[in-house]
Amino acid sequence: VQLVESGGGLVQPGGSLRLSCTASGSAVGSYALGWFRQAPGKEREIVAGISESGHFTHYKESVKGRFTISRDNVKNTVDLQMDNLKTEDTAVYYCAADRTWGVLVFRSPAVWGKGTLVTVSS
Repeated sequence: VQLVESGGGLVQPGGSLRLSCTASGSAVGSYALGWFRQAPGKEREIVAGISESGHFTHYKESVKGRFTISRDNVKNTVDLQMDNLKTEDTAVYYCAADRTWGVLVFRSPAVWGKGTLVTVSS
């Protein structure tokens, strides 16, 4: 499977952005999907994940209530709606996929997109 992100950009604190990731290849619906981010000088971290069926989601504690992950298994997309953005959300955001939910959330997924930059600044 291949992943391509879109939707990054510059936004003021308190604003919103929606990231989208389009997956191509076979059996996309059998992959758990997620969004990770890496800020300058920091390690890459999971932001949100969603299981193959969409029944299970996982969020980084600091984004709960502000970010929402969703997927469309017909369009083969996974979106991240980001509201009430903060300066500390500034990072390169990566879409990721793995056949195993636990690997996506707790280890390192097998498939990565190239990333899209989100800058939160006034």
